[in-house]
Amino acid sequence: MFNRGMSNAGRHRLIAQAVGESGSATVQELAALTGTSEMTIRRDLDTLAAHGVLERVRGGARTLLLRGEEPPFALRAPEAIDAKRRIAAEVSSLIADGESVLLDSGTTCLEVARLLRGRQVTVMPLSLQAIHVLSDAPGPTTLMVPGGQPRAAEGALTGPLALASLAALRFDTAVIGCCGLSAAEGLTAYDLDDAAVKKAGIASARRIIVAADGSKLGRTAYAHVGPPTLLNTLVTDTTAPADEVTALESGGTVVKTA
Repeated sequence: MFNRGMSNAGRHRLIAQAVGESGSATVQELAALTGTSEMTIRRDLDTLAAHGVLERVRGGARTLLLRGEEPPFALRAPEAIDAKRRIAAEVSSLIADGESVLLDSGTTCLEVARLLRGRQVTVMPLSLQAIHVLSDAPGPTTLMVPGGQPRAAEGALTGPLALASLAALRFDTAVIGCCGLSAAEGLTAYDLDDAAVKKAGIASARRIIVAADGSKLGRTAYAHVGPPTLLNTLVTDTTAPADEVTALESGGTVVKTA
């Protein structure tokens, strides 16, 4: 049933808030949220886009604001956990025994660390959480611990010692997490120091695998890491926007959906 009591201004505020908070929204989602027809939502989106509030895209809209604030690690860890575990399983299947692996920080990469534990690989994790997971790994796993200063509440290792550790080594594969990834803007992060470590990690590896759930695609965070052409493979999930997947594949990235 349509909500005929909401004013145009109130509906516009609600739409702008929803798109701003989630990064994007479909016409169907916004129609359900506001209790109005999809035709009305399309007119609203055209109006808001004309005023520079959001960007109109096929099937909905996305925010024009950069995603400049990172939610705390403890809040992100349980989000989309099933998708992260499926992504981690696919990433693990792409890593052969005997490889040397650089493992980025972040919640999805932490799930990858759990699956590499006990395997015949050499792993350098870039977060305290993943180091802890791998610190007493049984069997043939070799753990390499980098230098660096952990970011408060995040555990990601950054700074000159982390960069020096990466510069001194070469890896078969770097598994990189991200805060945002789009065909237009490339790979981005919330933090400048984190972005510098990601750049150094990419430069130190022969193959780059990005592990990111669908919510990260089409987003742009504050700090630029590099163009999507640097990526060999993206492992994501079924919520990834189809237009972004197609654009990344057109640029040469292999996209695998877990």
